[in-house]
Parts: sequence; C-alpha cells; structure tokens
Amino acid sequence: MTDLEKHQRMANAIRFLAIDAVEKAKSGHPGLPMGAADIATVLFTQFLKFDPTSPNWADRDRFVLSAGHGSMLLYSLLYLLGYEDFTLDEIKNFRQIGARTAGHPEFGHGEGIETTTGPLGQGLGNAVGLAIAEKLQEARFGTEVVDHFTYVLAGDGCLMEGISQEALSLAGHLKLNKLIVIWDDNGISIDGAVSLTDSTDQAARFTASGWNTISVDGHDPDAIAAAIRQAQSSDSPTLIAAKTTIGFGSPKKAGTNGVHGSPLGADEVAATREALNWPHEPFDVPNETLDAWRIAGLRSAQAHKDWEKRFAAQDSETRAEFERRNRGDLPAGFKAAVDDYKKLLAEDKPTMATRKASEAVLGVLNEVIPETIGGSADLTGSNNTKTTQTLPITPEDFSGRYLHWGIREHGMAAAMNGMALHGGMIPYSGGFLIFSDYCRPSLRLAALMKQRVIHVMTHDSIGLGEDGPTHQPVEHFAALRAIPDLQFFRPADVTETLECWQLALETDDAPSVLALTRQNLIAQRTSYEEENLCARGAYVLIDSDDDAAVTLFASGSEVEIAAEAHGQLASAGIAARVVSVPCFELFENQSADYKAAVIGTSPVRIAIEAGIRMGWDRFIGENGVFIGMKGFGASGPYKALYEHFGITADAAVAAAKAHLEA
Repeated sequence: MTDLEKHQRMANAIRFLAIDAVEKAKSGHPGLPMGAADIATVLFTQFLKFDPTSPNWADRDRFVLSAGHGSMLLYSLLYLLGYEDFTLDEIKNFRQIGARTAGHPEFGHGEGIETTTGPLGQGLGNAVGLAIAEKLQEARFGTEVVDHFTYVLAGDGCLMEGISQEALSLAGHLKLNKLIVIWDDNGISIDGAVSLTDSTDQAARFTASGWNTISVDGHDPDAIAAAIRQAQSSDSPTLIAAKTTIGFGSPKKAGTNGVHGSPLGADEVAATREALNWPHEPFDVPNETLDAWRIAGLRSAQAHKDWEKRFAAQDSETRAEFERRNRGDLPAGFKAAVDDYKKLLAEDKPTMATRKASEAVLGVLNEVIPETIGGSADLTGSNNTKTTQTLPITPEDFSGRYLHWGIREHGMAAAMNGMALHGGMIPYSGGFLIFSDYCRPSLRLAALMKQRVIHVMTHDSIGLGEDGPTHQPVEHFAALRAIPDLQFFRPADVTETLECWQLALETDDAPSVLALTRQNLIAQRTSYEEENLCARGAYVLIDSDDDAAVTLFASGSEVEIAAEAHGQLASAGIAARVVSVPCFELFENQSADYKAAVIGTSPVRIAIEAGIRMGWDRFIGENGVFIGMKGFGASGPYKALYEHFGITADAAVAAAKAHLEA
C-alpha cells in the first residue's frame, strides 16, 4: 500500500464515521467532515502534538474546530486516535441526550475538546486567546516548559462573522506566530454558494492584517503538509487557505449546499461508499486502518516524555508555581491580603466611585496574584483596570500583564475565554456596561464552559451622565442576570467592591461581571466584618430594632439612596430596614430560611435601581414599589438625571408613606 493509499483510507475512516453518525441521528452536518478529512488526517498524524493517554498535558498543541457544526470531524478523530471518552458507542449516539457527542463540540463533555464551538467565529476568537496565553506562559516559564502551537479549522462562516476581523487584526498586530488557521475554503454556505453573499479576497484581508497566507489544494496531503511546515516557521500568524469540496466523495451532493447540514440519505450513502471504495458496514473501520490511527495517537508519546524530563529539571519553585497556576489555585497569601485591606477600608471609610474602588482593590490583588492578566477595550483611563504591577504586553514583549485590546469588545471577550481555557492565568478586562451587548455571545459561552473570566464594566447606569442614552445601560442588569451560571455583581461601595472581586476570583467555575459606577459613592460598610457579606448575594445593611414597616432593597449606587431614605423614614418615626443586593445569583444559592429572613415581612417593600424592574419582583412582589427606569435615559449631569427620573430618597420616602397610608 502506498503512502497516498494509506492516507486516503485513514481520511475515509473520518468521512464514513461522520456519514454514518449523521445518518443514524437523522441530523447533523456531514459536508465539512467529508471535505476536511484530508486536512485533519495530515494535521493529526504528522504535526499536532498531543497525548490521548494524558489529554490535559500542559504543553500539548491546541486544536480548535471553529466551524463547530462539523463536530463529527472532531469526534471521529478522537475515537480513531484512542481517546477513552470517545468510544464507538459515543459515535453511534451522536446528538442524543447524554452522549459526549453533542451537536456541536462542548468543552467538558469529553477530553480532547478544547472549547465549545458552534456560534461561528467564536472558535477563531478563542484561538487568539489560546495563542496569547501560550506566549504569556512562554515568557514566564521559558520554551523548555511552554512551546506549542494553536491550530484552527475555520469555515467560510467563521470568516464572515464580524468577530473574525477583531480576532485576526489583533493576532496580526501581536505577531502570534504560533497561531495557524486552516480555512476550509469550500465556497458553500447554507443558502448556497458563498458568492451569493460575499466577494471578499480572504487571503488579501489576512495579509493586510499582518498574516502570512498560503493557498493549497485541501485534498493534496503533500501540499497540506508543506503548508503547515511553512506556517510553523513563520514569524507571524498564518492562514492556510485550503481549497476543498464540501461533501467530498458524494456523487450527487458533493460541492453543493445539500450536503452542508442534512444527512445524505440511504441511497447517497451507498453511492458514496462505492465511489470511495469503502465496502464496510456502518461504523466499521477495518483493523488495518484503525491500527494506523491508533499508532498516530501515540506519535507524541516521546515528545511528552521529553517534556516531562525538561519540566523535572526545573527548580522546585518553578515547578510548583507552574502547577499551581495550571490547577487554577489562588496563592496562599490571597485571603490575608483581602482581610488586611478590608480592615484598612473600615478605618478609612473612603468615598469613591466603584470603578476607582476597583482600581484600588486591583492594586492589592495584582500584587499577590501574579497570574492575573488585565486589559481594557480602549478605555483604560475610564475602567481603571491598569495597576502598577501590570506593564503593557507588546508584540515584542509578552512579559507584561496588561493587554490593550483596542476597540474590539467581542474579540476581547472571546480571546479571554481562550486564555482561561488554556490555563495558567486569570484574565480580566474593562469596558463600558452598555457594550456588554457586544460581548454577550462570548459571555454566554464563558458561562456555558464554566470559565473564570472577569469583566469589569464601568459607567453602569444613568449615573454616567452627559454621554446620554446611547451609553446609559438600563436593560443590561436584567439581561446579564438572565444568563445562567454568570455572576453579575453590582457593589455599593469600596468594601463591597473588594468582596465582589474576592468572590469573582475564588469562583473558578463561572464568569463574573462587575458593574461599577462613574460617580463617587460614600462608604456604606463602616465597620470591619471578617465574613464576606456579598457572598450571600443580599444582606441586611441597616436593620431595625422594631418590626420594620418598610424594607428598601437596592444595588450598587442606589444603596446610597436607600440609606438616605432610611434616615428620612427614621426621622418620621417609620421603622425601616435596608437590604443591599450585590448579586442576585448568589442570593438564590442561599437557604430558604436565609432568603426569607432577608426579604422579611414588611408590609411595604421598595426596590431602587437605576435600571428596569425586571427581576426585582423576586424581592418586592408584584405589589411592591419599584423606583427606577421605565425607558431609556437622557443626556445631562448625573444628579439632575436622578432627579429627572425620580430615582431619589425623597421619591422612596413619599412612596413608602403613600403605601402605608393606603
């Protein structure tokens, strides 16, 4: 058997596992695995550095299937290469409940899946983050410990999505030379030929952004291998434009949109078997071909052993630090630093905007957590995410800890997910809360993948003032609280800001958003409490000696308004209490008794938040009073805006009295 014949049989094993799985499920996308099988065979048998017996080896190459609809390509590879999580039964149960072989690859469902993909362009964005993380780790631990590539298989749709431009332009700027994107250039999308909707010269586009670009026949294994070798020696990221035929081998459907997202059908499956000389039963891979794949799975075993020797040769402190960071454990001095700073804040009681409070907190935390990597989407001076410890990361120097992401909110959020997935660092970034809309798909995927990424989002309400309604978030609190497994924090002062940062950092299985103010806020927490009160999601900030007639609930800057209203009610002889609600999600995790005690039995319940009401009925009930926004904001000084929209202590007091008298 010639090398070409062996290659073709190995590639056909991918094709027919995909064909058969999609056919059995009566659902899926066979076209991409059929078309990209030659690319995958060359990459995984000759170049990709991995170890199926140790899937999480720190210095493995990363492979991202950005075109996640072609998931059977990845599942077939993982089965053929000998990954334990992907048995033949898993392949046969493609797209069924409980199977690891979900419709799109899902991180955490099985070893060998590096990230959750499917929303097009996200995988490319993740891969930029993976490549950034590799360079950051290499700068810290050296090439003896960190030296691997990030490979991406992207489709036409990935390159059409707007996030791709954010991702590729940043990668080109940062000269991420270990990032290699293979474009499955098959010219077909769901509606038909890509030419229906797009005329972009993709190679020219990438070249203009500082990439090395190569064009090859995606069905010529020698040409593919030569292109990858060239890419590996490039001093810039590389796009390999691999011209392929979608549904390769299907007599009637190859090269058409008919094979993109539908099973071939029994007759066409039979015809394809004949055309590609694959006379085997469904899901049957001949022993000779399966053995060749399993041998390929062991190809990097020696590279792994060599790495272990190099790692063992490092000093004990380096080994311990590398392993701690990759486990995601926080340093031993973290809690003491938080506690010491909390005591200082109780003494000083500073008045400051929570964005400034966050900067002060980060100055403490970045000193004791060396793996934090900060950044901002061109809003450093507004987000206050840069501290003395975080020197800029540049194309020439990755020893720094601060990324100037540019005006690329979506690309930033996707890349942060990749950095977290890579391991060894905790990414945090800055943006305006209004622009969480631009980040939302990546935020959602961070939650789905349970990744510790932290988004500092400032200018969190009409309190930002004169920039007006285009920049004033009103529905965004509710929108972000609606994302499952995402922690949305809105701290009321510097102590709550410290506690929320602590919680975000200690939560290693969920992303967090910190919504912070532009305007100054007085200290609400004026005495030291060892317990992190924000960890309960909501807590009684000001209690009443008597049965409270009124309970005021608020978050963030509006806690100050609630506290002022409490003072006025007390002066009027009305017993009231104030509940600070920094995090809805954490409150729901508390015991039923605790939640009932915090909500209390006051006949009048009032919620105050400079956003829409959605979500607050949980605390105040349908008949409760909500003081907040009912529509978009306006342009003007922030104090005048609060008066204009009636978000004031006077309004809260008047509402309380009116309801008590009713």
